[in-house]
Amino acid sequence: MKIKKLLAAAAAVGILAGIAGCSDKKPEQAQPQQTRIAMVVKSLGNGFFDAAHTGAKEAASQIGGVEVIYTGPTTPSAEGQIEIINSLISQKVDAIVISANDPNALVPITKKAMQRGIKVISFDSGLAQEGRQMQLNPSNAQLIGEKQIQMAAQEIGGAGEIAILSASAQATNQNMWIGVMKKVLEQPEYAKVKLVATVYGDDQSDKSYREAIGLLRSHPNLKAIIAPTTVGIVAASKAVADEKLVGKVFVTGLGLPSEMAGHVKSGAVKQFAIWNPIDLGYAATFAANEFVKGKVEAKPGASVSVGRLGKVTLDATGEAALGPPFTYNAQNVDQFAKLF
Repeated sequence: MKIKKLLAAAAAVGILAGIAGCSDKKPEQAQPQQTRIAMVVKSLGNGFFDAAHTGAKEAASQIGGVEVIYTGPTTPSAEGQIEIINSLISQKVDAIVISANDPNALVPITKKAMQRGIKVISFDSGLAQEGRQMQLNPSNAQLIGEKQIQMAAQEIGGAGEIAILSASAQATNQNMWIGVMKKVLEQPEYAKVKLVATVYGDDQSDKSYREAIGLLRSHPNLKAIIAPTTVGIVAASKAVADEKLVGKVFVTGLGLPSEMAGHVKSGAVKQFAIWNPIDLGYAATFAANEFVKGKVEAKPGASVSVGRLGKVTLDATGEAALGPPFTYNAQNVDQFAKLF
């Protein structure tokens, strides 16, 4: 009897072991967990960032096993982005790719993210160095600033009053470019070009429009408005048209071809510039994955792969530039308007 009981017990143990063995195999048969990269933009509903999202999805598809979470506040504020990042930390995403509304206010929350093992890459509008692993600039600040002054000077024949309609007063990239613009204006060839005002539309269409109207009415001799923001350049172009100043005041700066084609045709804009936001979103997402996979470290001189766009090199502050801005005008704007 004892032997029969022992055999029965052994059989039961064998069955349980078999069941346990089956349960052990299930995780091995499951699909590998996806890398989750969150793209946090300045605000939703902005065409520039929608195009960047397209690039991010392209990178994810090319890499494989990557999920892109596209998010941002409804209005461009640091507070809105902080709330979103808090949520992403709770979700335990692998990386955050962000265009910051404020370079410093977001640092405590992004530091918290990094302490939890989340890689943080800022792009377009950067975070302070201590708040991220890498900053991917769409272009070189010097080239962007120079380009905008060159376009404005060409449009007004090298002489006259100009004004700047920026995004928010805290926007890292805008302030950097404006600083370069002011330095460029000190050069002898721009001695007859006078900057009379710098105003801020906070990357909101209605406020940017009101600020542009204010510039046109406060400065009757104004010849050009430079708007280094995709929201601002559209608003300024509309303001010039509404005030019946097409041909007298020209608008230039950074804009999306799809949003600017009509203003180029109306004559309010002769030329404007922008990098390709699709490429920028693609490169930032690809770089984030490189950090997640441990293929690169955040140190000066590090070479970071950005997929089909080649490689970029981190400088002493952990920044890298993707490429120079491109000029759009009546000859090519329709072609690119179909893309972004």
